[in-house]
Amino acid sequence: MLPQVVDPAVSRAKFDREIAAYREMEATYRKRGWLLLDVSFPEVCIAFAVPKLRPFPIVAAVVIDFTDYDLRPLSVRFVNPFTREALVARDLNFSMPRRQSMPPEMFEAMLQQGTLPVTNIVQANGLDDHPFICLPGVREYHDNPAHTGDSWLLHRASGEGSLAFILDKIWTYGVEPLSMFQIQVQATTLPLAANPQAFRE
Repeated sequence: MLPQVVDPAVSRAKFDREIAAYREMEATYRKRGWLLLDVSFPEVCIAFAVPKLRPFPIVAAVVIDFTDYDLRPLSVRFVNPFTREALVARDLNFSMPRRQSMPPEMFEAMLQQGTLPVTNIVQANGLDDHPFICLPGVREYHDNPAHTGDSWLLHRASGEGSLAFILDKIWTYGVEPLSMFQIQVQATTLPLAANPQAFRE
């Protein structure tokens, strides 16, 4: 948990407001597969399932930390939904591909050619590092030295960085596009089976 610098009452009031807004929309969010696992200031833990697949897979879970919000943006970390242990990149198995903006005819042509350029919004410095969402409004984005020119204060009043905004981006880029399971089967040859009744003395 991060150290609190801002008056905790301020961050707590904004935390309560964001959670209340979530609760008002919770039935809608649940139909999308968003599962609110627990809430305890300054953190909220939410898992993402895919309702259109059978069986229903849980593909990601995040803990969102409101420490110092909204002087600083929300912190987002991917976790194991059962233990809340923070995941490293090699264990995440989740991506948020985002394609470049382009005219529809160019999109169709590149899609058919298999050359559609996409960028994974989930970034990590290495496979053993904690992945983060590389998106304005997320603390880990603004804390990254590559984004020192894009201050959180430029986004703070825009709605970017709210709880609903971040969850919607995770769903839009990482969950909603999922449409099927990919299964790889590797056959292993076992010894032939015999019927014991056919055994001879």
